[in-house]
Amino acid sequence: MSQHTAIADLPLHDRFESVYADAGRDASRVPWADERPHPALVAWLNAEAPGLIRPGARVAVVGCGIGDDAAELHERGYDVLGFDVSESAITWARERHCGPRFEVADLLALPSNLVRRFDLVVEVNTLQALEPDLLDLASEAISSLAKPHGTIVAICRGCDDDQVEVRRDPPHPLSPERLQALFAAHGFFPIRQPDDFLDDETPPVRRLRACFQRD
Repeated sequence: MSQHTAIADLPLHDRFESVYADAGRDASRVPWADERPHPALVAWLNAEAPGLIRPGARVAVVGCGIGDDAAELHERGYDVLGFDVSESAITWARERHCGPRFEVADLLALPSNLVRRFDLVVEVNTLQALEPDLLDLASEAISSLAKPHGTIVAICRGCDDDQVEVRRDPPHPLSPERLQALFAAHGFFPIRQPDDFLDDETPPVRRLRACFQRD
């Protein structure tokens, strides 16, 4: 069995932990780590967050990795907790950023002390990293983090419904309809139509960005 196949067959915790542990603090060896906050999150924070999220609000960053999105939110004055299933990712994030709090936690088995605690829940590229049959459970867990009047912002790769591929390995793009349905099942609806755009990568990648609140 090839190394690639072996990693793809690992349980989720072991899969992510193996990537971060084997990287040896070299972010270029983590395919999704750019050592900067996600540009689509930064754009949302600049344009929309000030009208939705008060200064000092409690924010959870799901699957925070090495912590760049959490650090950006902390620098903007939010009370930030980043969590990830990988112990190595959290150790690395703590070494890189002293402002936010970082904890090891499994999105699919959340500790009760995180439930309904956050004004804003930030999900960047976690859903697309999971197998499609885990998305309902994952979106339920993400929704459970938000306070009753909380907000969720989700960013992922996008596709049309008729372009969804059955792929062995992530990322697994989502259609706008699928992304909205995942959160609608748990009482969260977009405050407007999701943003659907091409990013500035070469070649450009289709992205979705949606902001959800309870109806």
